[in-house]
Amino acid sequence: MYKKLIHTPEGVRDIYGIENRNKLAVEDSIMKLIRNYGYEDIQTPVFEFFDIFSGNIGTIPSKELYKFFDKEGNTLALRPDFTPSIARATAKYFADDNMPLRFCYIGNTFNNTMEYRGRLKETTEIGAELINDDSVDADVEVLMMVIEALLKCGIRDFQLSIGNVEFFKGLCAEYGINEEMELKLRETINDKSYFGTQDILDSLDLKDNVKEIFSRMPEMFGGLDTLKEAAGYVTNERSRGAIERLQNIYDILKHNGMDAYVTFDPGMLSKYNYYTGIIFRAYTYGSGDAVIKGGRYDNLLSEFGKSAPAVGFCIMVDQLLSVLSRQNISIKLPGYDKYLLSYNEKTRRDAYLKAIKLREQGKCVVMVNERVYDRDSINTYADENGYKHITAEDEA
Repeated sequence: MYKKLIHTPEGVRDIYGIENRNKLAVEDSIMKLIRNYGYEDIQTPVFEFFDIFSGNIGTIPSKELYKFFDKEGNTLALRPDFTPSIARATAKYFADDNMPLRFCYIGNTFNNTMEYRGRLKETTEIGAELINDDSVDADVEVLMMVIEALLKCGIRDFQLSIGNVEFFKGLCAEYGINEEMELKLRETINDKSYFGTQDILDSLDLKDNVKEIFSRMPEMFGGLDTLKEAAGYVTNERSRGAIERLQNIYDILKHNGMDAYVTFDPGMLSKYNYYTGIIFRAYTYGSGDAVIKGGRYDNLLSEFGKSAPAVGFCIMVDQLLSVLSRQNISIKLPGYDKYLLSYNEKTRRDAYLKAIKLREQGKCVVMVNERVYDRDSINTYADENGYKHITAEDEA
């Protein structure tokens, strides 16, 4: 019985020791960066009403949510994603605010998917949301934070791939593709499935040149030439506007010396239905998936009664830590003095006073009774944990 109880369910794990210290150090470093851009911390509930993450809001499929009931019979769900919760809170508390709102958060999300074996179902995310600003500059601000966050962690070899869902939606509207087929095409194009996309296109009554546009999208990614290629395929204003916005974003990032990290992917889409404009993912070696994801969601807040544009991102902290380990990037832990203060019956009172004084100075002090543990064990413990061993009589 005991052996069963000490194990965690599939998809969750314990974090302790140096791994936990590393995680906290990375989180603190990134949150300081985001706050330096003027973002204010916000906390939303771990669980919400089920409808917050379903239906028109367009988060993940219902079967991938952890669902349960409260005593009144309401269906609740553990959050799989922070963005809908923050959109709800913004609509509730900032309904009449028209100036830019900047929020940041850190917490855990829960996704009951079986798609990837071994993938955690409880993960920590750090994110930022910029609301009430539909400008290119708002897009650039969040992209700059993404780039700076990776650089701050010590990652140098990465790519920030940027798309714009309006490019795809403009094409679907121009050629009369219905909602059902649009959803199917979105899935295969986003999965970079050329043959899956081709199978869907073969079932549609479209001209060959139109089919060629969609069939190219799974393979259409790269540098500025990619934007030129994409622009050459379209005539509708919606898709052209999407490409022009990406070009404008690139120009500003280049001016700020950050263009080297940027690539473009006009075929980038998402399983989240709420994205309306730019969409982006940051990739680096050591992870099979993006370590940072985000985009623009100008219609999401209207689901909660506030019409406001918004753009944001989230960092998958657990994946980021795995990348840092695989790339052999050392994490700088906060520097502070750590003391192990040993005492006996005669020095106990002086030891407590000394510990209080040191802690008031911001020092870390661990106290150990010499009657319980012998001196050799105390010295070994201090060495293994990075403590300076002192007694009540010693100078700190």
